[in-house]
Amino acid sequence: MPHDARTPVDFWFDPACPWAWLTSRWILEVARLRPVEPRWHVMSLTVLNEGRGDLSEQQRKGQAMRLEAVRICVAAEQKYGSQVLGDLYTELGTRFHHEEAPRERATYEAALAAAGLDPALAGAAWSDEFDEALRASHKDGVDRVGTEVGTPIIAVGDAAFFGPVVSPAPRGEAAVRLWDGVLAVAGTDGFFELKRSRTRAPIAT
Repeated sequence: MPHDARTPVDFWFDPACPWAWLTSRWILEVARLRPVEPRWHVMSLTVLNEGRGDLSEQQRKGQAMRLEAVRICVAAEQKYGSQVLGDLYTELGTRFHHEEAPRERATYEAALAAAGLDPALAGAAWSDEFDEALRASHKDGVDRVGTEVGTPIIAVGDAAFFGPVVSPAPRGEAAVRLWDGVLAVAGTDGFFELKRSRTRAPIAT
């Protein structure tokens, strides 16, 4: 099948979120097995949680740190185009969620270099220069599903949804089976929610 015949799958992610990471690895597995093409966009849990009065001081500090990686993603997108986001997300996510590398400049520079990008973009982590573009991308995703969500947000045609939240990321036929089920549910008129309590932590894959 020619490349332009693949179905676009828009995926909004916060690179610091381990649950979004698992869903992104699932989407890549689906793309290996089905004619779909992930298109990557940034969102931010920090922006999503703005105005919430029930966060502890420690949680607020953690939210501020979450902005660092997503700002770097926006800076890279602004310089090179959105096509670099997938590889950069993979490099950042591998370091965050597999290697448990510290969220510091050296880690960001290593991820940028591994993705073939300018390591100096790591400086964007502590700048608000790209926050307007970040908020615009975030709004684009959240406007499709509402604010009672997290990351990731996925849109396929007119259907958009938060999740799925899954651990570990399904592989092979299991990945495709989940994809078909999610599309069936998301495409059902009037469907809003399907949820159960999480019984395990994110299992990096």
